[in-house]
Amino acid sequence: MGLVVRLRSRNECRGLLNPGPDLEQCPHMKGSKPMLRLSNISLDIDHTEDDLKTAICEMLEIREEELLDYQISKKSVDARKRNAVLFTYTVTVEVGDEESILKKLGSRRNIGRAPETNYRFAGTAPDSLPFRPIVVGAGPCGLFAALTLAQTGFRPILLERGKRVKERAGDVSLFWRTGILDPKSNAMFGEGGAGTFSDGKLVTQIKDRENRCRKVLEELVSAGAPEEILYLSKPHIGTDCLVKVTANLTQAILSFGGEAHFESRVGDIIVENNEIRGVELETGEKIASRCVILAIGHSARDTFEMLSHKGVPLEPKPFSVGLRIEHPQKMIDKVQYGKLGDHPRLGAADYKLAHHCANGRSAYTFCMCPGGSVIAATSEVGCVVTNGMSSRLRSGKNANSALLVNVTPSDFPDRGPLGGVAFQRRWERKAFQLGGSHYEAPVQLVADFLASRESKCLGEIKPSYKPGVTLCDLASCLPAYVVEALREAIPIFEQKIKGFSRPDAVLTGVETRSSSPVRITRGPNMESLSVAGLIPAGEGAGYSGGIISSAVDGIKAAEAVTNKYGKH
Repeated sequence: MGLVVRLRSRNECRGLLNPGPDLEQCPHMKGSKPMLRLSNISLDIDHTEDDLKTAICEMLEIREEELLDYQISKKSVDARKRNAVLFTYTVTVEVGDEESILKKLGSRRNIGRAPETNYRFAGTAPDSLPFRPIVVGAGPCGLFAALTLAQTGFRPILLERGKRVKERAGDVSLFWRTGILDPKSNAMFGEGGAGTFSDGKLVTQIKDRENRCRKVLEELVSAGAPEEILYLSKPHIGTDCLVKVTANLTQAILSFGGEAHFESRVGDIIVENNEIRGVELETGEKIASRCVILAIGHSARDTFEMLSHKGVPLEPKPFSVGLRIEHPQKMIDKVQYGKLGDHPRLGAADYKLAHHCANGRSAYTFCMCPGGSVIAATSEVGCVVTNGMSSRLRSGKNANSALLVNVTPSDFPDRGPLGGVAFQRRWERKAFQLGGSHYEAPVQLVADFLASRESKCLGEIKPSYKPGVTLCDLASCLPAYVVEALREAIPIFEQKIKGFSRPDAVLTGVETRSSSPVRITRGPNMESLSVAGLIPAGEGAGYSGGIISSAVDGIKAAEAVTNKYGKH
């Protein structure tokens, strides 16, 4: 079978085909000098920079001239006392004689040596490699897999079914204005992946001894994200900023010798003797490689089907479904911060809630978007899917959050590996029909939802969803056990957030793509259990959730390539 690597087309952009990057140009290859780490420095909300410097010197028992430099490592809001909000800092400090200071202070829990924060590459590309790794998908996972490979000299080929982010943003805007959907270019598909049209949250629960999370944040800053994401406890970028950052990440891949192709959907994988040999695009064009990273995202349903037909092991996995709920952002600010709710240094407040229901389900809020919008996020014709999005400033009138209930493979009528996909489609199509079959979303007021009656009119809170909404009874576009759990949880959440169950709060359906419904099983080397050289990674493969964890899994996928083929 003759396989040809495509080198240029009208839909691609290319970087320098250099034999390998100068890794000294990469900030993560440089060492760091020893410093001290100070934690739990609490200051009044109106403190100045000098106040922080004074607090550092007092904690170290030194004069100001002995403090050579300091950097904020973490900054968080302590709002446990709503009317006395504090900022809490962790700082990294450089002093003239840290040994004597540590000896003088003795053992203190909040003072110690600063940990290493630099990411260390697993290795570099060999002097001669007969193939170039392929990365399928340009979401956070795919971008960081390709970037890491490019930085280590592997010159990857990045394939993305959707368009460049600037063109994609135009298609998304057209859909929101008119209801004209492009299944190939939307809020799910295109450069940047689903995370581009979101709040751009950068929080994660994963452990990170290897400093991969730090690498992700530093690369985002290098690509144009604000430097504060390096230290805020709840960092976010915002959709308006993510568009620029995403494009710059792709450009960074090109500058290190990578290659990127857009509007290039992979229709098949080429396998010989249980080993990957390349991919075939939907155009019929073939690209040869012995290493393919699948970073396809949680909505690549046609790719899931293709993999299933090829015999690649898949399994259904749990996820969650539910609704979006909207409240006035000012109400949330007041509840969380009290009389300081409108303080300019605090910004829009968020929340996180959970409840274990009587029917055994867990109901919880997810992807809360302060000052944001509920958006149309379908990628398939005849389906309505919601998600949340915020701009960098989070300046919208409404706060919104997903209000979800867990589902498991035992809930899926189809017991096959794609049972979760069929389950999602069922409720997305019902929502489409309930909304009038024109991509308007079905909505209902909280009071009516709790009383099991159809909504007839809106209250003070206006839905942010575009292209429009249709008042209805949302119970018909969700499983009965999900409706039951939500009706139990909403009054419980009222006890935590006063006004959460206010009668005119708006519920919008449906939220079905909180995470992938499929796991593409892989072994300890990250390769598929049946196809050597095929590396499923990221949220679509069922191994991450959110921008940071997906990007980190992409870095791990690149490390797996380096471990197998690179110089160490």
